[in-house]
Amino acid sequence: MVLSNLVNQLEESVTLAASARAKTLKAQGRDILMLTLGEPDFKTPENIAAAATAAIASGKTSFYTQAGGLPELKAAVSSYFESFYGYGLAQNEVVVTVGAKFALYAFFASVLNQDDEVIIPTPYWVSYADQVKMVGGRPVFSVGTQETDFKVTVAQLNALKTDKTRVLLLNSPSNPTGMIYTAAELTEIGNWAVAHDVLILADDIYGRLVYNGNDFTPISTLSEAIKAQTIIINGISKTYAMTGWRIGFAVGDPEIIGAMSKIASQTTSNPSAVAQYAAIEALTGDQSTVETMRLAFEKRLNTILPLINEVPGFEAIKPQGAFYLFPKVAKAMEMKGFSDITAFCDDILEETGVAVVTGAGFGAPENLRLSYATDIETLLAAVKRLKAYMEK
Repeated sequence: MVLSNLVNQLEESVTLAASARAKTLKAQGRDILMLTLGEPDFKTPENIAAAATAAIASGKTSFYTQAGGLPELKAAVSSYFESFYGYGLAQNEVVVTVGAKFALYAFFASVLNQDDEVIIPTPYWVSYADQVKMVGGRPVFSVGTQETDFKVTVAQLNALKTDKTRVLLLNSPSNPTGMIYTAAELTEIGNWAVAHDVLILADDIYGRLVYNGNDFTPISTLSEAIKAQTIIINGISKTYAMTGWRIGFAVGDPEIIGAMSKIASQTTSNPSAVAQYAAIEALTGDQSTVETMRLAFEKRLNTILPLINEVPGFEAIKPQGAFYLFPKVAKAMEMKGFSDITAFCDDILEETGVAVVTGAGFGAPENLRLSYATDIETLLAAVKRLKAYMEK
């Protein structure tokens, strides 16, 4: 069978592939420690689960909702933005999607024509580049290094901009690095985008998961001009331990949001009705569980980071948010005789049972990613195995 050129040029998600391989080994009876997915190990909070149960009990499951989301959920998103961004939203400025990942795809499909360019700072979340390619666009990478805290500058953006540049993608706090752009850095970048009429796609999915006194500044709050240029992607998966519920949302310019809703209407139809009612409670109900989980992630980060840096050949800087470590392991690879990061991660899995993610899919061939969105016992055991592997 002949597959499409589109499919043939796509890469499989390295995070999902690593998770699948680890789960296969675990099913075979291997003792596997999973540090692959950004999947909080907490249960969805009770009040949210109760809202979903109530929706089922009252029969709110046997109908299609609006393709762009329930009006009540759009109102909840507006309320959420009033609380955490300082401004509300009209109904036509919000689209609810089947996960934040689909919001990203719908955005790219709405604004990109063939060969339009999207500037993506590296390291980047694994699906950004392939989604751009899926709609005929071209990803252009602006390289952030560990020595510069994985951030890019306006000077770098100027060097990459062409007459085909349509979008600048910003993910802060970042997956995979956990680094956060300051308000001053974002202001400079935002003003650059406005001056050059470049859309800003702000992936804010980790904005509530910030640690050790660091602050998250949404770029859309810095000026009206920057806000008008920005589409924000967010969702409930990470903040509320709801990865399986698949509810994301995008907010911004009504014309772009309307286009995204149109794409949803011809692809996913609508997000799950029950999940939408659960999301209303997540966004408007008791927020205390968010702080409980945030503090747990912060404690894990502060515990595990110094231990990772004791592993021979591992060099990690301290993340400010999200729930990943992204150590540079070039020295470790050399010590173990590897020149390819993916092969190195595969060997770690086979030899130690610790499942991590290759940095290759993030545009960082000297790094690997491990998630600390799991219990501290698993994390401590994993670091112990990694250290023994490197000392062997």
